[in-house]
Amino acid sequence: MSGFAPGDRALLIDSKKRRYLIELKAGGEFHSHHGFVTHDDIIGGSTGAIVRSTHGSEYVVVRPTLEDFVLEMPRGAQVIYPKDLAPICMLADIGPGCRVFETGVGSGALSMTMLRWGATITGYELREDFANRARANVTSFLGHDVVQRYRVEIADSYEGIDAPADAFDRMVLDLPEPWRVIPHAIGVLEPGGIAVAYTPSITQAVEFRRALDRRWIDVRTLEVLHRGWYIEGQAVRPDHRMVAHTAFLTVGRYTGS
Repeated sequence: MSGFAPGDRALLIDSKKRRYLIELKAGGEFHSHHGFVTHDDIIGGSTGAIVRSTHGSEYVVVRPTLEDFVLEMPRGAQVIYPKDLAPICMLADIGPGCRVFETGVGSGALSMTMLRWGATITGYELREDFANRARANVTSFLGHDVVQRYRVEIADSYEGIDAPADAFDRMVLDLPEPWRVIPHAIGVLEPGGIAVAYTPSITQAVEFRRALDRRWIDVRTLEVLHRGWYIEGQAVRPDHRMVAHTAFLTVGRYTGS
């Protein structure tokens, strides 16, 4: 890959592993309490280069991964974190050509993950500022060509879903009452299609399960826990802190009959 250019995203990592996401601009500067780094010192350089601030602090410069971008990107709504993004895509069986209905688009973390996996998405979002933020985040990381596969409408999925020319293959629901969307799946979700709901509380997961009648099979609810390990020489132990509960993931298959 060629060197960094104006308009590229760069991730700066300091000696304490703190991370800073910036968009490079000719003549721009990244400021912190350790002084500043000029963007021109990064532009033209390669991944892994070391730059120094005016106070002598060192930063390693790398290109951000999708995980980096999700954690550091501008946001309006709370994002779904990487530990849940990949399981959602696996549970929903997201892949190239999947036609996905997503509701509760938020800041676009799940959208960009599914788009990266090859999906075509129709998203419903109540708040225009969230929808605009999602579009901006998606195009910022994936490029403008991806908008051909990404349409976000300002609409309320509790009130209904406009029937597409082709039925959806998947539904991914990230909103407070996903069970209110399930009646609208009839007629817009392909038989054999999959729905996944992301719900912070177990009572929401239970209510969602109640909405899945006999037309839904293989229904499961799970949560993903993320524990890191400290490894330094002969010292090996689990990290004292872990990312435990964020949400419950409930998945079911729609038979259509």
